[in-house]
Amino acid sequence: MPTPHINALENDFAKVVLMPGDPLRAKWIVETFLHDYKQVNSVRGILGYTGYTKNNKLISVMASGMGIPSIGIYCHELYTSYNVETIIRVGTCGAYQDNINLFDVLLCSSASTDSNWYKQYDVPQLSAASDFELTLQAYEILKKKNMPLHVGQILSADVFYDEDPNLWKKWAKLNVMGVEMESYALYTTAMRYKKRALCILTVTDHFIKKEKLTSEQRQLGLAKMIEVAIETAEKFA
Repeated sequence: MPTPHINALENDFAKVVLMPGDPLRAKWIVETFLHDYKQVNSVRGILGYTGYTKNNKLISVMASGMGIPSIGIYCHELYTSYNVETIIRVGTCGAYQDNINLFDVLLCSSASTDSNWYKQYDVPQLSAASDFELTLQAYEILKKKNMPLHVGQILSADVFYDEDPNLWKKWAKLNVMGVEMESYALYTTAMRYKKRALCILTVTDHFIKKEKLTSEQRQLGLAKMIEVAIETAEKFA
């Protein structure tokens, strides 16, 4: 049934949902990679769709918005109100390590955060991890496609324009791969409700090398990553 933030009907979502941050990116994914799709959500401009892959597997795509509080709302409602079993976040990130390059794909096996979001669970600090089988499936697909990838920990940050421009170096020292703003809440919520979750990221910015992709390059890199995410999703659809 509809929730305060999703106006889809009970069976409108598939068991597996791809979740980019940007609603327009969700629309692009559906129009580019799915067929016979329908729009199932539009509340607050957060677009959601359900359709079929080229292999006729039913999956959904819905935006998460930006940041931990936003994705925390949407993944909670998808898991608890719509019987979604698997959410794969597909996004972009900034890299913290010298051995990582632009266009590389990061499989985030775990996530740390500087947010106090985890305190709701009344534990000192919660380690948030992806689902192993989901991560392994994506890893095997990426290796088969010979795409450059890295597996490890990501930082889910609360602040985009940080007052301390060197704060990232503390995380880099601990071999954290890079930074985005959503994975921690997705992983924690999935753990809470015994569901599956994975974050797959394309590197679009580099903190050490001071490089970034153009808009055209971002589109090319994201398309390859989305293909991997869809192929992974099909295994759990």
